Amino acid sequence: MQTSDLSQRAAAIELLLLDVDGVLTDGRVVYADDGRELKFFHVRDGSGLKLWRAAGKRAAIVSGRDSRAVERRAAELGIHPVLQGRENKLRAFEDVLAQTGLNPEQVCAIGDDLPDVPVLRRCGLAAAVADACPEARAAAHYVTAVPGGHGAVRELIEWLLRAQGRWAEVTAGYAN
Repeated sequence: MQTSDLSQRAAAIELLLLDVDGVLTDGRVVYADDGRELKFFHVRDGSGLKLWRAAGKRAAIVSGRDSRAVERRAAELGIHPVLQGRENKLRAFEDVLAQTGLNPEQVCAIGDDLPDVPVLRRCGLAAAVADACPEARAAAHYVTAVPGGHGAVRELIEWLLRAQGRWAEVTAGYAN
């Protein structure tokens, strides 16, 4: 893909659509002895999402699994809508569009596995984490340098905000 096309796609993005397992986490599912499911989120992804929101942008989550930990993390970061237990992610993507009033060209989706591929093919800018399956990487316009759960979302947000000419503005408060 040519740089000018990628820049045009990035300029239109208003919403970041996030998968959870393998993107916001490293993909492991950990069960405690008492049956609770544990997820490990990277703090820099959280700070990146706060910068994204400071730029006036939105984020949503679409996950094939249900988890209270995801609800909690989304609430901490002001992510809405959060659609969990949605095996058909393309249908969930359409629901996000309906809820937000955005069109596909305004959405950057980031995924890591086969269920994410239909969304990656439909959104305005598709991203995959470094350790995504080959089909997700092939569908992506941008592939992160780091794997899921290790700051990949932060990397994508920084790249998007730089492409939109907004990075210096949203980080200015940290310079002094």
